[in-house]
Amino acid sequence: MASPLLLDKKHQARQQFDDKWPGMKPTVVKILKQLGVSTVEWQDLFWDVHKVTLWDEKGVLKIFEALKCVVSEYIKAVKQIIMKENDDSVLLKTYVMEWTKFFAQCPYISKPFKSLESHSAQNNSGKADAVKVTESVSVKKLMLDTWNEIIFSNINHKLQSSAMKLVYEERIGESFDPQLVIGVRESYVNLCYNEADKLRIYCDNFEKAYLEATRHFYISIASQYLDDNGVEKYMDYAHSKIIEEEERALRYLETSKECNSCHLLSEVCVKSLVSDVKVSILEDCPGFIAANQTDKLLKMFHLVDRVANGVEPMITHLEDHVIATGLMEMMDAAATITTDSEKYVERLLMLYRRYSVLVKEAFDDDPRFLTARDKSFKKVINDTTIFNLDLSTNNKSSSKTAPESKCPELLANFCDMLLRKSVFSKKLTSDEIEAKLKEVLLVLKYVDNKDVFMRYHKAHLTRRLILDCSTDSDLEENMVEWLRDVGMPADYINKLARMFQDIKVSEDLNQEFKDINKMRSTMTDNISIKILNAGAWARSSERVAVSLPPTLEDLIPEVEEFYRGKHSGRKLQWIHLMSNGVLTFVSELGKYDIEVTTFQMAVLFAWNERRNDKLSFHDLRLATELPESELRRTLWSLIAFPKLKRQILLCEPAVQSSKELHENSSFCVNHNFAIIKSGKVQKRGKVNFIGRLQLSTEKHREEDNEAIVALRILRIQEGIVRIMKMRKTISNAQLHTELVEILKNMFIPQKKMIKEQIELLIDHKYMKRDENNINKFIYLA
Repeated sequence: MASPLLLDKKHQARQQFDDKWPGMKPTVVKILKQLGVSTVEWQDLFWDVHKVTLWDEKGVLKIFEALKCVVSEYIKAVKQIIMKENDDSVLLKTYVMEWTKFFAQCPYISKPFKSLESHSAQNNSGKADAVKVTESVSVKKLMLDTWNEIIFSNINHKLQSSAMKLVYEERIGESFDPQLVIGVRESYVNLCYNEADKLRIYCDNFEKAYLEATRHFYISIASQYLDDNGVEKYMDYAHSKIIEEEERALRYLETSKECNSCHLLSEVCVKSLVSDVKVSILEDCPGFIAANQTDKLLKMFHLVDRVANGVEPMITHLEDHVIATGLMEMMDAAATITTDSEKYVERLLMLYRRYSVLVKEAFDDDPRFLTARDKSFKKVINDTTIFNLDLSTNNKSSSKTAPESKCPELLANFCDMLLRKSVFSKKLTSDEIEAKLKEVLLVLKYVDNKDVFMRYHKAHLTRRLILDCSTDSDLEENMVEWLRDVGMPADYINKLARMFQDIKVSEDLNQEFKDINKMRSTMTDNISIKILNAGAWARSSERVAVSLPPTLEDLIPEVEEFYRGKHSGRKLQWIHLMSNGVLTFVSELGKYDIEVTTFQMAVLFAWNERRNDKLSFHDLRLATELPESELRRTLWSLIAFPKLKRQILLCEPAVQSSKELHENSSFCVNHNFAIIKSGKVQKRGKVNFIGRLQLSTEKHREEDNEAIVALRILRIQEGIVRIMKMRKTISNAQLHTELVEILKNMFIPQKKMIKEQIELLIDHKYMKRDENNINKFIYLA
């Protein structure tokens, strides 16, 4: 049986609501209709709601239901006003106006009834569904949901269709009031009260419709415009339309942080205007690159770069162009560049600058295109089509190697031209020489077989230091440091540095020898002895036999005696191959100083006591004791020196190459030898017969090749063992990859050579194959 007190409270709550609502309703209607509400009416509405909410929850719910009826009646009346309009533009205008008024009043209606929500929350504190009850009496949610139910759900598609028509009209150049579309968009955004998914209604409806309308608009005209106007005009059109649509999206789409409508719109435009016609656009790319039309390439790049991986075909076209044109130009100039290292390097640098400018102007120095330039330029430099260097030797123990580019040899030759006293270097200042050396280093970074460059550079450096023909000693030492800076291995660089130290020590020893022996020999002042460390200079142990002039032969014991007094236990080895001197040659026309190698000196001294005699090849071989190959090369340098119009020796019968010299070839001194300048005979002068003559034998060259291959083998073995020691277990593919990464600063190891060294290390128990997988290796400690 219910308590009398409880029954009285229920009756009082019902009476309280019935008494107060008739006075509250007119004020609510005025607020909805934006009519004037007095201060008393406004305050009474707050007070009446508060009184009702003092009682139990049913009183609260009664006010809520009554309020819902009032809002529904108002919205139904608004619906009649909106739906009577047939014109799309007028319909939108009416809807936007009524929605704006309604949404503006939502906060005002909510304020007096705020106590409904707080009262519900208090009564439900501690209950699991407290939040749900609070939401169920939210006045703002009530108003939005009612609008959605009565108007929006019935007019949604018509609103979207009308808004998209207006946007279409704007796209084709017609004018309209943009606030109509903006107002519709705002209604979609604000209709959803759920804070966790506030943009759900907007995304599911307005955004979706806008994106679809945009896609449909451009997909129908893109291909046709391209066919009618060509790629160049289409790129301008597509770019302008994408920018235009992105600007339009900022007006008509939601731009809040939690919304990505603008990004989605951009993707739709890119797909319709670029992706779908990308193949047709890119067909003109090779032609633009070939014609160096950087402005058109830049437009194409910016356009297709909007597509994921869109520039990949452009990168491929650039690589193909660099390789094709680079190799073609090198082949066209092959006759020159294969014999002139200066023209070769200049040609490479010209190509590099051209492609760098192309990448800068056409692709904004984009890292992907810079990488493509480097990759393709590297192929041009390391190509073996025009000329190649064969490191294979007759040594059966050496691994057979594939031909390599001769580029490093030509680069080393060019460096030698710059660093050696020559006609070329004399035309340049120190700053110009330094700039050109750094350009060589730029090219060198693309060379695969850098170890070959180091071998040739060291050989040239050896000659310059021994012949005292360096342009600038500071530049020589700077070059060593620059090589260190570009990543050359420390052991190579340290040996070069030790060569300079040896020369300085040798100068001190030479001066001391002169001071001690000046009283004993008149030749002492005219002799410069270089005592060098074999470990740093790394010359072959081969000694070429030669019969020296008596004056030099008599000096050798004196030098050896002096050195033994300074360093006991050390052995001197005379390398006549690397020696040189100056002779005074007197002809019937003048007196000339000639710089010659020791071998040339030995040949010329054969006529010292018999100037008018003719000597055969056989006679000279007996007199000089030179090997036949060296004698042929030395004689050829004296009978066919390219810079002289009159040769110092004459040969009968005349020959066209050193290979035509035979046992019965006859040689004599040319008594009419002279230096001719501007058609006039000079009575005095100086001639350098050493020139570009290599200070090495054919056997030395073979030994150098063997040394390069042998060192590569050791480097590969060292790298494999280091990787295996660190990894313990590794696949064959990964081992190859890591090994190339370790060795790439000096050379790119060939797969065949790697395979051979793996087998060798397996045989020597450094590693083994996995029993279950032959492509996996295991380190053996």
